[in-house]
Amino acid sequence: MTGPLRGVRIVMMGGLGPGPFCGMLLGDLGADVIRIDPVATVDGPLPIDYTVRRSQRSLAADVKDPRGRDLVHRLADDADAFVDVYRPGVAERLGIGPDALCERNPRLVYARMTGYGQDGPLAGHAGHDINYIALTGALHGIGTAETPLPPLNLVGDYGGGGMLLAVGLLSAILQARESGEGQVLDVAMIDGVATLLAPYFGMVRQDTWRDRREDNLLDGAAHFYGAYTTADGRHIAVGAMEPKFYAELCDRLGVDVPHDDDQPAAWAAHRATLAARFAEKTRDEWERILDSPGCCATPVLSLSEAPRHPHLVARQTFIDVDGVTQPAPAPRFSRTRPAPPTPPALPGDHTHTLLRELGFDTDAITGLEQAGFVRQSVRQSKRG
Repeated sequence: MTGPLRGVRIVMMGGLGPGPFCGMLLGDLGADVIRIDPVATVDGPLPIDYTVRRSQRSLAADVKDPRGRDLVHRLADDADAFVDVYRPGVAERLGIGPDALCERNPRLVYARMTGYGQDGPLAGHAGHDINYIALTGALHGIGTAETPLPPLNLVGDYGGGGMLLAVGLLSAILQARESGEGQVLDVAMIDGVATLLAPYFGMVRQDTWRDRREDNLLDGAAHFYGAYTTADGRHIAVGAMEPKFYAELCDRLGVDVPHDDDQPAAWAAHRATLAARFAEKTRDEWERILDSPGCCATPVLSLSEAPRHPHLVARQTFIDVDGVTQPAPAPRFSRTRPAPPTPPALPGDHTHTLLRELGFDTDAITGLEQAGFVRQSVRQSKRG
């Protein structure tokens, strides 16, 4: 392995969303990320988020069985961090809670990744991204004036969850390497979403943000910051907030519409004028006309179009991994460049390899498989 996180080992329990996404982020940068997946998921349907399982390894084990629990203990003994993705109390019942693992490995960072956190009235509740962003105020601010619209699951699961988990893990690992002592992290998606909303809470307090949708500078109300429909039914995104950029935009559009950034009452009329102008040409025509350094106007590309855009091609923002076009590892490092990502680790892909690394010989591995509490993926065996 290469990359800035070479030498870091993270063990995590399998799950959807933020856990595997965090594993991808850290695995892409060179960490050895080992995911423990349920035996029942081996060689089953592809997980909906299978691309974020790249740059990881998977051992399939039944952790309800004492022998499966022992495998978790042994993997965590040599790890820098462990990630629990269960609701509060489940890991303790399985015998893999922080007390059990940290007693064996005092420098272990034990991260608990949940939606609502480890305490509070909702700690034991189930939920998904839309619930976490609704509770913290994010969903209220996104959408049309009439209806909130979920922004995919980017804000709660991945931004407020997986990204926050990665920051927390790296911070605690650095501290543990200095002090020799690990600690327990309570990583809650509601906390992460609230953190992302920090500037907006500040603006509400200053009366520079109205607490309703489509009535503010950045939520689609301002005519100089939003998306416009073009003649072919596609869209151009405009972000000309500063007067000098807005002036260049209007010059290229051939219109004379005031900026009026401090006159919200005028925005709707100005938006209507710009909308009529954008409706006169196709998206590609406007892209050519508005291609200047200061217009702050870009085409709204689909997921299939984005990887083909010349700028993203030039930067190699997207790469091919196992036949699937997907984002390249980020950020970029000048000296400790990571190796290309490995294909997604599906449940059980590396069971035999990881068991051998733990000291099990072929006969022992066969016995464990026959007992039914570990399983190697047949699909992975066929792949190579």
